[in-house]
Amino acid sequence: MMARPRLEPNAENATIGELKETGRVGSSETGLRCTAIQFLLAGTSREQVCDALKVTERALRKWIKAFNCYGIDGLIAKKRPGRTRILSGEQAQELVALIEAPERVERTFWTAKGFHGYLSQAYEIECSYRTVVRFFHQQGFALKVPQPWSDRQDDQQREEFCHRLHRLLQDPELDVWFADESGFEGDPRPRRRWDKKGRKTRVTKNGDHLRMNVMGMVCPRSGEFFAIEASHSDAVLFQAFLDEAGKSIELQRPKNVLVVDNASWHKKKDLNWHGWQPMFLPPYSPDLNPIERIWLNMKARWFNNYVCKNEQQLLERLDQAILEVIDHPDKTKKTSAIGTLI
Repeated sequence: MMARPRLEPNAENATIGELKETGRVGSSETGLRCTAIQFLLAGTSREQVCDALKVTERALRKWIKAFNCYGIDGLIAKKRPGRTRILSGEQAQELVALIEAPERVERTFWTAKGFHGYLSQAYEIECSYRTVVRFFHQQGFALKVPQPWSDRQDDQQREEFCHRLHRLLQDPELDVWFADESGFEGDPRPRRRWDKKGRKTRVTKNGDHLRMNVMGMVCPRSGEFFAIEASHSDAVLFQAFLDEAGKSIELQRPKNVLVVDNASWHKKKDLNWHGWQPMFLPPYSPDLNPIERIWLNMKARWFNNYVCKNEQQLLERLDQAILEVIDHPDKTKKTSAIGTLI
């Protein structure tokens, strides 16, 4: 059986200069095809072209055939037709407004599945679930885990707090610090995962749950950050935290305020505040404490998809995370900026 003759590009169909120019002004795909033919016309082997351009032998053979039949025109990538829009411009605008205000149709929030059903019922539009997800993304929406928010927040108290904080920040002889506690898990459990229907979904647990608290404080003006690790939070440990902060931090201004939440151990009458004057957040208002953003960044940077085998590993990981915040005060200043609060 005779071997099939090796297909080579016809050099009479275009010069290397013409291929270069077409590749330069065309799309990236057109440029790739023109470059491949240039190499072949210059004497480069197929194997070398495939290896250099990361293309398959099959794709290269297809481009050679197109070039031999139609010349350079055969190498120009055709624009692929897009998906047919399921909604008109006016309908899309109307639905975006509805997604942002689900209460208009007696909903508290939207899921892609719920919105898919609503489209079918209200607009008689038959489309796939994936189309709905794609529509959400096209309109700038993303799937997010809602942040806890309490309906017991007192708007007046929050407004008064912000006004007071604003006045304090105008005092050139005063620094405002913010303190808080946060828990860090060394073996975070997944909230949800895909599994077979009818099967109990379990996660393996090796020993006790790994968790460590961090007590910290930050001065947004300077970016100075201080923290200690603790097994839990109570009045005794909070006093130990204040004692360590008093020894470690050299206060730069004569007056200093420390903003904390309303945890019971923050309100013990015999606490020694070591030069700080306590100021309490409005109830249920962690969003007014900029140190919360530092905790979020630490968890995202150091603990996202990270599992510790034991408590020692968790402590070492926490040490690294804390030191990174301490060593980068300029970045900490940006993270804990107060401007967005008031």
